[in-house]
Amino acid sequence: MPIDPYILLLLGTVGIAALFPARGTAADVASGASTAAIAFLFFLYGARLSTREALNGLKHWRLHVTVLACTFVIFPLLGLAARGLVPVFLTHPLYQGLLFLTLVPSTIQSSIAFTSIARGNVPAAICAGSFSSLVGIVITPLLAAAVLGSSAGGFSADSLVQIVLQLLVPFLAGQVLRRCGGKRSRAKRVEQGGGGRRVGGFVARHKKVLGLVDRGSILLVVYTAFSEGMVQGIWHQVSPLRLGGLLVVEAVLLAVMLVLTWYGGKALRFNREDRIAIQFAGSKKSLASGLPMASVLFGAHASLAVLPLMLFHQMQLMVCAVIAKRRSNDPVEETAEVTATAPPAPSRTEVGTGSRSR
Repeated sequence: MPIDPYILLLLGTVGIAALFPARGTAADVASGASTAAIAFLFFLYGARLSTREALNGLKHWRLHVTVLACTFVIFPLLGLAARGLVPVFLTHPLYQGLLFLTLVPSTIQSSIAFTSIARGNVPAAICAGSFSSLVGIVITPLLAAAVLGSSAGGFSADSLVQIVLQLLVPFLAGQVLRRCGGKRSRAKRVEQGGGGRRVGGFVARHKKVLGLVDRGSILLVVYTAFSEGMVQGIWHQVSPLRLGGLLVVEAVLLAVMLVLTWYGGKALRFNREDRIAIQFAGSKKSLASGLPMASVLFGAHASLAVLPLMLFHQMQLMVCAVIAKRRSNDPVEETAEVTATAPPAPSRTEVGTGSRSR
């Protein structure tokens, strides 16, 4: 299983923060830059997502409810169950980070990429990841207040407002600009087949920019969080043995979620394409959303809080990459059956009925 080069950048950023932590004015500058980068990232998310596409995605409400239930119900319940592993496998601070990991929204880009590789329902993955991120802006802080309590020492009404201003407001601004950009010319809008594509098209044509902002913003947040942790001197609380225990627990957590999302989707009678989208969107957690939330909620202890999320992120990428590759080689049995049993000259009525059943 290949190691994502970006994880090496993350580890390098942690190393730089350990050797050259930001202090004083430099810390303020780094914090401001990371906040601005995350806000710009969610602005681009809003500008990229078609409002019509999102509304059409709502029609597949069973799939989205399933993904949201996996992300914000089953994951947190498993996190609460892991409380019994303290102090044998996990220290209390690492457990708090693990529990926070289970409250974070799902990913967007990697869920879409893996669903596409596995020949799943890509539009559903786009909407599921976007809905999860939007819901998580409000739900994650509320769940953190409920299950973490005073451990998320920075939580308050003000912290919720900060998260909304940093993530939700830029996203909505991107949506507004996308719509306004397409309303300047009615003729062009009709010609292009819908409004709001000028800004969205620009973002779609410059995917590398979105990728650079995505990864660069996360690196800034990681550097800021780990710098603050070094300044506060909290890294003496973590030992290699405890890190090993954390990795084992996270591997079990990921395996359980992958099994539940796949066979749960089958039990709920979703087709293969939908089950793939559910598995990849319902079993993964987002660094882009989780890191800024942790910075607001945990303050100086954010570095320990995000450590389980960083490790889980790499693990999910490696494992899901292998699963997506294997799914891409699956035979399309349903199509083969339809082709084999179809009569040589079907009537119009039969063709229409067959397309509906598929």
